[in-house]
Amino acid sequence: MTTKSIKVSEETYKRLVELAGKLQAELKKPVSIEDAIRYLMRRKISDLAGSWDVSDEEVREIKESLKRGWSTWKSSA
Repeated sequence: MTTKSIKVSEETYKRLVELAGKLQAELKKPVSIEDAIRYLMRRKISDLAGSWDVSDEEVREIKESLKRGWSTWKSSA
């Protein structure tokens, strides 16, 4: 197997290590940084559906922000 080196920021590396640790606990087997990256590459946006617990207030704020954004976009088009 050919390997390549890549550069990632310290923050990215820490988050990958954290993810690898969570996967290791979940799968009950050793998980490498490469395994963590492969896990992230397999995920789809639909995998996240329902994973964000939002309040009614947050939903209202998001809708208002979207309305303002669309309004700005429409007026500049």
